[in-house]
Amino acid sequence: MTLTRTADLMTTGKAVAAFNVITLEHAEAIATGAEAAGAPAILQISENAVKFHGGDLAPLAAATAAVARASSARLALHLDHVESTTLLHSAAAHDFSSVMFDASKLPYGDNVKATAAAARWAHERDLWLEAELGRIGGKAGDAHTPGIRTDPAEAAAYVTETGVDALAVAVGTSHAMTERTATLDHTLITALRAATGVPLVLHGSSGVPESELRRAVAAGMTKINVGTALNTAFTHAVRTYLDTHPTTVDPRKYLALAREAMARTVAGFLRTVGDSGSREQC
Repeated sequence: MTLTRTADLMTTGKAVAAFNVITLEHAEAIATGAEAAGAPAILQISENAVKFHGGDLAPLAAATAAVARASSARLALHLDHVESTTLLHSAAAHDFSSVMFDASKLPYGDNVKATAAAARWAHERDLWLEAELGRIGGKAGDAHTPGIRTDPAEAAAYVTETGVDALAVAVGTSHAMTERTATLDHTLITALRAATGVPLVLHGSSGVPESELRRAVAAGMTKINVGTALNTAFTHAVRTYLDTHPTTVDPRKYLALAREAMARTVAGFLRTVGDSGSREQC
């Protein structure tokens, strides 16, 4: 199957889940989970994952694209949390149809300037551009710190000034949560949706309970990002196997179990998101 474009998945009126790829096993698990759930998904590679692989995007991108093309599920490729302009400019050559350009660490004015330039570059190459406004917990402190969440009026101005296609917003999630205990501000999600007019992205969804995810989609979230939950499943499977088989040296023994555990996790998130109902298109 040919790759699906992120833009096509983000404008169907339904929410879509996006999963982080670190290894080939991650990509295979996402494809298997999507097939099991009968749902589309986005496979995303972050700048940190690229750094883990020695700074070379090409091998992991090629492997991920090959897995996606071989799958019967509708799968898109997304380059996530990109701060490097050089990495941004490599996206078009490696089958990505969308990029999340992350200038959220910069002061507002500098964020706008850098993101607007990234959006112009992306649109000239028919790429979908996501950006971030507000500070999502886990990167720069607690998700509940006063003033850290995305302001609707500022978000509306930001979308207009930058021309971005989707916006990651701070509404109570944190990156790298290993327990699903996050409580989201659903009133804020609704206000942001109404103010911006573009698809909203929920980063840090691994820490969000199923009921909260369903409410978030109903309130206006379109793209649901999941990373840590896959790593938790992977690591638990590997640790459990090695604890009971301490003499094993063949990594295929435990990587197969890790891949299966991640696939089940992917399918679970996709079913939760899919059960949340349709939403108005942006």
